[in-house]
Amino acid sequence: MAEFNAVTLEMIWTRLVSIVDEAAAALVRTSFSTIVRESNDFACVLTNARGQSIAQANDSIPSFIGTVPRTIRHFLEEFPPRTLEPGDILITNDIWMGTGHLPDITVAKPIFLNGRIVAFAGSVAHSPDIGGKIRSAEAKEVFEEGLQIPIMKVMRRGEIDRTFERIIRKNVRVPDQVMGDLYAQFTGLHLMEQRLIALMRERGLDSLEGLAEEIHRRSETAIRKAIRALPDGVYTHSAISDGFAEPIELRMKMTVKGDSIEIDYAGSAPQVMRSINVCMAYTVAYTAYGVKAVLSPEVPNNDGVLRPITVTAPEGCILHSRHPAAGGARALIGHFLPMMVINALAKAIPDRVMATVGSPLWCINLSGVNPQGRTFANLFFMNGGYGAAHDRDGINVLSWPSNISSTPVEMIEKLAPLKVRHRRFRRGTGGKGRYRGGTGQEICFESTSKTPIVATFMAERTRAQAAAAGIAGGEAGAPGEVVIDGRRVDPKAQHVVEPGGTIELKTPGGGGYGSPSERRRELIEADRADGYI
Repeated sequence: MAEFNAVTLEMIWTRLVSIVDEAAAALVRTSFSTIVRESNDFACVLTNARGQSIAQANDSIPSFIGTVPRTIRHFLEEFPPRTLEPGDILITNDIWMGTGHLPDITVAKPIFLNGRIVAFAGSVAHSPDIGGKIRSAEAKEVFEEGLQIPIMKVMRRGEIDRTFERIIRKNVRVPDQVMGDLYAQFTGLHLMEQRLIALMRERGLDSLEGLAEEIHRRSETAIRKAIRALPDGVYTHSAISDGFAEPIELRMKMTVKGDSIEIDYAGSAPQVMRSINVCMAYTVAYTAYGVKAVLSPEVPNNDGVLRPITVTAPEGCILHSRHPAAGGARALIGHFLPMMVINALAKAIPDRVMATVGSPLWCINLSGVNPQGRTFANLFFMNGGYGAAHDRDGINVLSWPSNISSTPVEMIEKLAPLKVRHRRFRRGTGGKGRYRGGTGQEICFESTSKTPIVATFMAERTRAQAAAAGIAGGEAGAPGEVVIDGRRVDPKAQHVVEPGGTIELKTPGGGGYGSPSERRRELIEADRADGYI
C-alpha cells in the first residue's frame, strides 16, 4: 500500500476535489432544467472501488452527504464487479436505496484502469419530473409519486438502453428536460472518469485504496478531535412541525462520549399516510450535516467524516420509513434535523450556534398544458430567513440547511406561464433579539396561462407552534403563509389556479438571539432605514 506524506496527500486530495467540482460545473452547463442549472439540486461524488466516498463536489447539497456512496454499495450488491464493463452506467431512484424520494435519480459509472475497477464516479440530481401525481405532501404511498426505477444498467458499454429512455419519455411531463438532465449527469461521470485516470497515471497509482484510507483516517481524526472538545453528556431536543390535522413531534437524544457521538430519534412520531416520511439515509445525512456544520465545517465530505457519528431511529417511525411509505415531501421533516442537533449542542457551546432558521426550504410545483397542447411541469425554490447568532443578525432570505438557490424572476417568467408581481423582503418577520433573525420574503405570482394550472407547495412553519424559535431569550420568527386569490390556503394540499389567479408565498423569518432589550439603538434604526422592520 502506497504511503503519502502530508504535502503529496494535500496535492492529490485537492486534485480529487477539483475533479468533482469540474464535473459539477459540466453538469450545470449541460443540464436542461432550472432545478439543476439555477438551483444546484445535485451532487457529484468519487468513491473507491468499494463505494466509499473520497471526494464530493463543494456545490453538493447536504442531503446527499453519504447517500450516493450508499447507493453505489447497493449497486455493487446487484451488480458485482465481475458483471460490470467499461462504459456501463447504473441507475436507480429507489427511495430506500437512494435519497428518500423518487425525483432524485442516482447514477454511477465504474472506472477501470488496467482492466479492473479502481473507483466509481457517482451523481445524483433532482429530476424536473418523475411522473405520477405532481409532488405534494398528499400522496399516501410511494406508488402515487411517480415512476420507480429499479437498480439497472442504463448504459451498457457506452450505449443507452433505448427501452429505458422510451419508458421515461412516456411517463413524464417534460421528457426533454428529464432526459437532458440525465445526459448531463452522464457527462459529469465521463469527465470524472477521464480526470481520475489521468491523475492516477500521472502519480503512478494502480489503486485508490491506500489513498482513500489515508483521506478517511485524517478526516475521521479531525472530526473526533472536534468531538473530544465537547463536554461528555446527554443532550436532548424536540421539535414540532406543522403536520396535518395535528402537529408532528420529533425527539432526539444525543450522547457525547469521548470522541464519538450517538444520536437517537426514539420517541419521534410514527410514519404517516402522507409523503413527509424520511428514509434512514436522509436522516443520517442531515444529522451528520448538523454535527459537522457546528464542529468541523472545513473538513471535506467523505466516508471518514461519518465514522464517529452513529445515527439510529426506530424502523417505522417518521425518520426511518418502511415500504410503501411516501417520501416526496420528506424535506418538510428532514430539514428539521440539523437544527435539532444545533439546538441540542447550544447547551454545551452557546457561542458557536445560531437560532432556528426559517426552513425547511420552500418551493412551488406547477403543472398544466401550454397553448401548443404540450404538458409542462415547473419547480421553483425560495428561502426564508437565517437564525441570528451570538455576534450577528441572521441573514435575510438564505437557504438552510439545503444550499439550494432561489430561482431568478427572469427564468420563472420565461419558463412558466407566470408573471411575478413582486418579490421583496417580508418586513418585520425576523425574530427580535439582541441580534435579529433574518427576514423572510414575499413573492406573488399571477397566472398567465389560458387554462387552469395545478399548484402544490413545499411549505413548513406556517403555524405559530412551528415558528423558527429564538435562542438565549430571543423571539421566534414569523410563521409563513400560502395565499391563493387573496385567501390563505392549506400549503400541503393540491390546488387548481384559474387563468389570471394569483399565488403569494410568504416565507418564515429566522429566530432571534438574546433579549430584545439588549439590541443597540443604532441597529434598530438601521433596520428601520433598510425596511427590515
